[in-house]
Amino acid sequence: MWQFRFEVIVGALIFFIAVPTAEAWDKGIYLTQYTLENPKKLDYLIREAKETGINTFVIDHEYYSSHYAPAIAKVKAAGIKDVTRIIVFSDGGNAQQIHSKEHWEEKLKLANDAIKAGSDAIQLDYIRYSSKEPANPQHAKDVYQIIKWFKTRINAQGVPMEIDIFGEVSYYPSMHIGQDLKMFADSVDGMNPMVYPSHFWPYQKYSAEPYKTINNSLKALVGQFNNNVPFKVHAFIEAANFHYVTKTSNADKQKYLLQEIRAVEDAHDVTGWYVWSANNVYENLFTVLKNNKTKPADFSKNREARVNQNIPQDDETVAKPVQHGFLYRLFHGNRS
Repeated sequence: MWQFRFEVIVGALIFFIAVPTAEAWDKGIYLTQYTLENPKKLDYLIREAKETGINTFVIDHEYYSSHYAPAIAKVKAAGIKDVTRIIVFSDGGNAQQIHSKEHWEEKLKLANDAIKAGSDAIQLDYIRYSSKEPANPQHAKDVYQIIKWFKTRINAQGVPMEIDIFGEVSYYPSMHIGQDLKMFADSVDGMNPMVYPSHFWPYQKYSAEPYKTINNSLKALVGQFNNNVPFKVHAFIEAANFHYVTKTSNADKQKYLLQEIRAVEDAHDVTGWYVWSANNVYENLFTVLKNNKTKPADFSKNREARVNQNIPQDDETVAKPVQHGFLYRLFHGNRS
């Protein structure tokens, strides 16, 4: 009898371990290239990421540097995914810039450099017209051609490509900046709506309702595809509301962050969140994650990538998710 029960339990555990969850989940923070190449700062962020279950760093690649590849190797050795952020058109492009293949080629060189360093995904930001441009239905068609051009070349190297989009585009296409989710759907592997409450108008209203603002935006995005989005969705949320940053206590900033996180967690057909802080200040986020149970990130792909790249599997450097799961409690017991 006991042998039978033991075999059933072991079999069930093997099943749960071997079969990945239906919905992988990512939790990420944004880093500038300067932060990446600052050893003291990077070591601190890696330590905090390991402690709080963050599995992704979204890292700028803006210029060539001898320090870049070694720093990326340190991130990946810690079991953290590297999503490379590349600004395509600074603050959005005009017609001349949008149609400049020479400009596209320069940005592709940065992407290629990042891929050689081990990038897990390329994220294109500011791949749009300037918001100052007059509305024109041709804008989205122009941007679509650029996205297809990049995706063909990036995917050919075995790397997925995602793009950042305005939060408002979750609801409808923008003929000013030229972003149309349905048009772009077949030429991206992921989209990252910047659903910052501070960026919706009137900001006083939307900033006061961070959960509702973000959750409704994500519902609208998914609704454009009849609740079956054909690409990954990572919501960009903000570490602090810039309209009130000097007037808000850390405790209130933490409440704001937790509502943002919950809004993403409760959304359907979404695969995670990236937190944006222009200056890479994440102490409030780390406090929130340490003091609240949040949806655990998926580290399986990170470890798989480490094996494929022959990166040493040092338990002291592999990032570990916050341990709330059934298997952890079974083997280690509950810890308060």
